[in-house]
Amino acid sequence: MIIEFERYGLAKYRAITGILQILGSIGLIVGFFDPRFTLAASLGLSVQMFLGAIVRFRIKDSLIQASPALFFCGLNLFIFWQTLQAFKLI
Repeated sequence: MIIEFERYGLAKYRAITGILQILGSIGLIVGFFDPRFTLAASLGLSVQMFLGAIVRFRIKDSLIQASPALFFCGLNLFIFWQTLQAFKLI
């Protein structure tokens, strides 16, 4: 991952990216007990994955190389949407 972040030109953001991903993962787990955490964690992770896909496209990676970020962005948006529906906020 160190080499990948250097290739992206984002080496100085590697630590904060990892911390945010871990916090998002913990938020999804805690969300099983308090769904409010699911909203914040899934939205945060989807934004992070969307930005990751943008970075991939900006450095001229292929759609195949960007597909994991796009998949996880979509998955987290789905979780976010389902949680909103469960709260009857939409």
